[in-house]
Amino acid sequence: MNFDLSDEHELIRSTVREFALERVAPVAAELDREHRFPYDLVAELAELGLMGIPVPDEYGGAGGDTLSYAIAVEELTRIDSSLAITLAAHISLGTMPILLFGTEEQKREWLPDLASGRKLAAFGLTEPEAGSDAGATQTRADLRDGQWVVNGAKIFITNAGTDISACVTITARTGEDEISNIVVPNGTPGYTISAPMAKMGWRASDTRELSFQDCAVPEGNLLGERGRGFRQFLEILDGGRISVAAMGVGLAQGAYDLAFEYAQERKQFGRPIGSFQAVQFKLADMAVEIEAGRQLVYKAAWLKDQGRPFALEAAMAKLYTGELSHRAANHALQIHGGYGFIDEYAISRLYRDQKVLEIGEGTNEVQRMVIAKLLGL
Repeated sequence: MNFDLSDEHELIRSTVREFALERVAPVAAELDREHRFPYDLVAELAELGLMGIPVPDEYGGAGGDTLSYAIAVEELTRIDSSLAITLAAHISLGTMPILLFGTEEQKREWLPDLASGRKLAAFGLTEPEAGSDAGATQTRADLRDGQWVVNGAKIFITNAGTDISACVTITARTGEDEISNIVVPNGTPGYTISAPMAKMGWRASDTRELSFQDCAVPEGNLLGERGRGFRQFLEILDGGRISVAAMGVGLAQGAYDLAFEYAQERKQFGRPIGSFQAVQFKLADMAVEIEAGRQLVYKAAWLKDQGRPFALEAAMAKLYTGELSHRAANHALQIHGGYGFIDEYAISRLYRDQKVLEIGEGTNEVQRMVIAKLLGL
């Protein structure tokens, strides 16, 4: 076994780390406070070739592997979750369905703009009455005169309403017991995008409610085989869990970084609080769990890159790092004391951003259901 990263992976880490520290850290609090989407930073990520890391170069991507992608997401999240989820949702949920299930024509049409970061894509799965029970999808798409006519609504959708959003792939009922995936371009008549949703965290990311009223798209916008949508989005979620798990590790590491630095600077009773065992034990526990979580994430990514089954490891990584990030953010804020409760300190933002990591891409409870099933229970 070799736990050393390759030179390429180390370059990805150092490049993204430098970008996050120099370009993202100085503006992250302002973007969060103003609920402002970071167009300039997304453009810079695109220039670095990061918006299409796992997409083959023939479609305009970087041709990288899943581990490279996970490392990039992890390093961004150490500084800012809003930018990290913009990247992660664009790649895992927006771009990968087209790469995995699209026809060659669909790939040529959509992927060059998406992989280059010139455009963003979204994935519409969750509905007001269908969250964890995604099979309860109520949105319908009826085939009429060579067009899919879509009616329904989606909620909590990332990247659907920005100025550079190109399309959303939605799940819809195309028959009595049939769910399919359909690509709906932005600007299609009958497709309405709400104002940005106000959120506790991820405030600089784009989150919208979508509605479709007699929204007609060409029959050729069907993504993959008709009636295979349920299996397709389960496969998409398996891969997406690796990126959200990477966010969990990244946020935990970011919280640890802030707490460790503060513990060296803050003095009480005549010495740095980091010299007190109560604080040392919190930091020690955080360091141990972060290392364990990182190995779970990297193993899941490695398995996927090897073409081996990875669904169990991805679910384990997502569950563990979601709960890890909760504990780490809580310990880090406690170490900051009253200052951690003030927005002037970055740990306040990380604390708010953390909670959705236990909800998005399948709640902790759903992860346990998935793990239990894959264990054969």
